[in-house]
This record gives sequence, structure tokens and C-alpha cells, in this order.
Amino acid sequence: MNDFINKNKIYILPSILLVLNILAIIFHFFIKIPFKFELIPLIIGGFIVIKSTVLATIKKRKITAGMLVVLALIGTTYVGEYLSGSIVSFMMIFGEFLEDLTMKKTQNAVRSLIQLVPHKCRKKIGNKFEQVPIREVRPGDIIQVIAGEKIPVDGIIQNGQSTINEAAITGESMPVDKTKNDKVFVGTLNENGVIEILTEKIGNETILGQIIKTVKNAQENKGNVQKTADKFAEFFLPTILLICVITALLTKDIMRVMSILVIACPCALVLATPTAVVASVGNAAKKGVLIKGGVVIEELAKVTTICFDKTGTITKGTPEVVDVLICDESKRNEFFNTLAIVEKNSGHPIGKSIVKYLVEKQKIDLGKIPNGEFNMLFGRGVNVKINNNSYEVSNRKVLTDLNVDIFDSENNNIKSLSKKQIYNFLDHEEKLGRTALLVVSNGNILGCISVADTVRPYIKDTLNELKTLGIEDFVMLTGDNEYTAQAICDEVGIKHFKSNLLPQEKLDYIKELQSEGKVVAMIGDGINDAPALTLSNVGIAMGMAGTDIASDASDITLMSDRIDFLCETIALSKKTYSIIKQNIWIFAVCVNIIGILLSGLGFLNPIAAAIIHNTSSIFVVLNSSRMLGYKYKNDTPNHSRLSMQSN
Repeated sequence: MNDFINKNKIYILPSILLVLNILAIIFHFFIKIPFKFELIPLIIGGFIVIKSTVLATIKKRKITAGMLVVLALIGTTYVGEYLSGSIVSFMMIFGEFLEDLTMKKTQNAVRSLIQLVPHKCRKKIGNKFEQVPIREVRPGDIIQVIAGEKIPVDGIIQNGQSTINEAAITGESMPVDKTKNDKVFVGTLNENGVIEILTEKIGNETILGQIIKTVKNAQENKGNVQKTADKFAEFFLPTILLICVITALLTKDIMRVMSILVIACPCALVLATPTAVVASVGNAAKKGVLIKGGVVIEELAKVTTICFDKTGTITKGTPEVVDVLICDESKRNEFFNTLAIVEKNSGHPIGKSIVKYLVEKQKIDLGKIPNGEFNMLFGRGVNVKINNNSYEVSNRKVLTDLNVDIFDSENNNIKSLSKKQIYNFLDHEEKLGRTALLVVSNGNILGCISVADTVRPYIKDTLNELKTLGIEDFVMLTGDNEYTAQAICDEVGIKHFKSNLLPQEKLDYIKELQSEGKVVAMIGDGINDAPALTLSNVGIAMGMAGTDIASDASDITLMSDRIDFLCETIALSKKTYSIIKQNIWIFAVCVNIIGILLSGLGFLNPIAAAIIHNTSSIFVVLNSSRMLGYKYKNDTPNHSRLSMQSN
């Protein structure tokens, strides 16, 4: 029971106050009871608001919207408007609850990052490896990692070779072949082979440790964003107090002062943001977009620059066969059968993508394909032997590693294509950042196949649509190489990119943009994106395709795998921000100014003032409720195509 309470304690108080306020409304308007039930939530909520406001004012040394609420509670309580005071205090607490919930999500992201580090590892003690807790490992120790295990340290391979999945650090989906003297990083996955690693860094000093540290720091920095209501309160509160003092000195009428406090009650101001936010969050949730609070919407509405991660965001994050070159059409069946024999039992992402292509596009029945002796050719490809036959799918290293000159005309192995055409295919595909492989049967080249991570549908139309919404610049940030980055940017129409980036470097670039006065949104899906997602003005995670860590570290999560939903989300935020400003300046500020003037002149008593300020609050709620049915409509040609594709 205690564990349940500790796990869900941030939900308890808002839930209790919500129930109490609903009951208070029922007992106030519909069912008469012998006492003022609204006093219960007013006392509980009022105490909490006053306590938190005093502590926040002392800590920040700034006037916040909470001080306006404290004055409002005094005024409404004095004139007996207990229900109004209760609702105002609840809205303040609910807003803080949303902030706490976002902070908890970030803490979950940090915990998930920590869990990437194995608790135990095999450390070399004497002449053998023994399993020890990770806390007993020090720089200089030799660690053994077998296939399927996560690497527990940052270090250098001393013995062995393997394929390492570094998605946790670089965000790239393609595993990397590594051997002696190559660097490896904590949290990455050893997909095959046994390697021995000389430990260089442990704990907070590792790349992953730095990611965890930057996520924490970024969240703290981001927490300093000031809400619109707080900015307004900085000048509004002193003004109201000054007016009250002047009125008291000139009129000696305490009822006029109370009327001013009541009409100045920030019900409309306090309700301005959360009511619009709740309506917008509900609207977005129906479309599979999760938005974490009002500050997020306000910031998203101001975004000028969007930074995109490449893998899993602009691209699908999984390799696909994109091109095939067959040397001799008469040997077409042999070409595909050789591919099937070699890749049938492959666990490598490239092998899996080829198998998927063979089954779905070429309709090959893998059950009829014989099994052979499977051999990984490190840094080159895969070889399978069946009886005296040898089949291979490898990169261009096969051209120098084979014992015979495969382009010798006496071999008669290339009837339709020249040596130049083969090399042109390899060069062209590799310049596009793709993986180009040769298909070889018994020393004869049958053709080539190209595999790549392909771009998402709708991406080009999405970028065009974002421009119409006021986004000034797009930048792609990737851990991939420059050639691949350039090819992807050219394909989708992004002018600027940064390649070969580690997580800290992505973070530094976000800071650089912000220092230039740009409001930056970062959209990504990987663990390595977490720091940038957290520090950017708005972090947006690709939910279904991405990691839980990225989702927890972000402000907005696109739960579907559809990047085109970003357009509607930004349009929604801009409309919501417009509604919030209407609520504040029309229904809060204007009504308050007129009401304060009339109260100071004696035309309004406290009861009349309470009626007016409650009426303005009702209009705020009605205005905000328009966001429940908001639909993004744009008749530009780009959007018409986008809508058709989305459907």
C-alpha cells in the first residue's frame, strides 16, 4: 500500500481537490445542504497555494501569479465567494501538477538511461574472467563481452572482433563492424563475437554518463521558462496594491478596497491558460499527439527553427532494398537464389531487409532454399558453402579478396554489364550513403544490391507545410557520415545539416541556435537525442518508432509514426496561444481595468464585483472550449496532397 502511495502521490492531491470541487459545485447550485461545503476544498487548496506561493516567492525572489491568487483568496473569502476561491486555488494546484508530471517523466528518462548500464560484467582477474559487480571495475581493467550483451564501459577493443549496435549513442540503426584498437561505448550492444575491452572510462565519465548528466542539467535550465501569467503578475500585482492603498487613503471606505480586490481576482487570468491547454491537449490526444502542459504550447507557437534527427525521424529507421543490378538477365533466378541462400539465416539488419525483399517482392519460398555452412566475413559480408559450392554477399572488398580476376573475359561471367558499370553502381550508391553489396556465386559476380534507410512518406510535403506555418529554418542533426547526411537532405529538401555528431555535440548546436535568438524545436526518437530534446525550447519525440527515454525527455510525443502530424500540432499551438492571449488581455485585463475603475469610484460593491469577475471567468472557459473542436484547415496545394496521403 505504501509503495502504491509513493508511486502515485503526485496524483493524489489534484484528484482529491477535483472531487471536492465537483461536489462543491453540486451542493452550491443543485443540492442544498446545511453548511458551506465549498469551504472544505477552499481551506485545503488555499492553504497549499499560500504555502507554495510564499516559498516560491522567497526562492525565486520574484512575484508570481500565485501572489495574485493569494490576494484573490483574501478578497473572495471576505465577501463570502467561497466557491470562486476554491476553484481558483484548484486551478493553480492543477497547473503545478502538470509541471510535476513533466518533471517525473524526465526523471523516468534518466532512470531508463541508467538501466542501460549492465549491473555485472566479466572482469579479467589473473588469467581468467570472473563476473563482478560493475562498481568494482576501474580504468585499466580488461572486460570480456560476449554476443548479445551490452558493453559496460567506454574502452578500446584489445582482442576479438564484432558487430556493435551503437544506436543508444549515435542513433544510427546500422550496426558497426569493430575489431582490435577500435573504440566502444557503454550501453551499446555486442551483436556477435567475443571481444575483450580495455576500460578507459566508467560511470559519469562515459559517453552515456554525460548523456544522463546533460539531461538532468537541461531539464533544470528549461524549468526556468517563465509563464505568461507570471510575467503579467510582475506588474499587475504591485499596480493593484497601489490602487488599493490610494483608494483606502482617499475614501476611507474598506468596502471599495474589497471590491477592487474581488474584481481584481485573477480567476480569468488563472483560468486563461489551463482551460485552453486542457481543451487543446484533449484535442491533440484524439489525434495521437501528447502535449505536456501550457508552457509547451506557448513555446511551440513561437518556434522559428526545427532540428530533425535523421534515423527514425526523417527516415524510417530500418534498412530496405532500394536498388538491384543484375549482370546477366539469363541468370536472374540464380542471382535471387544466391541472395536467399546467403541471407536466409542472417540476423543482421541488412540481411533481414534482403530476406524481406525476397519474400515480399520476389515471392521466394525460403522453405525451399537449402541451408549451408554459414560464415561471417568480418568487415566484408557473409559466405555460405553447400557441398563444393560457395555463395557470397559482400561489399567491394570482395573484388580484391577473390583469387581470380573476375572481370577476365575468359571467365565469361559478365555478359551484359562492363566492369565500369559495376564500379559506377558501387560508387553511386555509396555516395548516397547506401550499403552496396556484390552477389557472388563460385567466384562469379551475378550482380549488385543496394540497401538503405529510406525517408518517411509525407516528409517533403510536411516541410513545405511547416514553412507556411512560419517555421523559418530546418536543420538535420545526425551521428551518420557527411555523405549520407547530404544525400538525405538533398532528397527531402533540407538545406542545412550537421553530421558525425555525438549527443553532447547535438546539445551544443541547440545552445548555439538559442544564443542567436532562435526558438528551437528538436524532433527525434533515440536515446542519444534525449539531451537535445530536453534542452530545446520544445522537444518532440516520435513515440511509436522511438524509445521510451526520448518520449519521457520530450515535451510532445507523436504517438503515431506520422511526422506529418507535426503540422497540425504546431497550428494547434498557435491557435491555442492566440486564445490564451485573448483570455488574458480581453477577459482578464480589460474587464479588471474597467471593474477596478468602477469599484474605486464606488459604483460597484463587493457582490457586484464578484458577479462581474465570475462572468469574465465563464467567458474565458467558453472561449477556451472552442479548442475542443478545432480543426486545422489549409487550402494550399501542398496541404491538399498531404491530407490525401495521410488518409
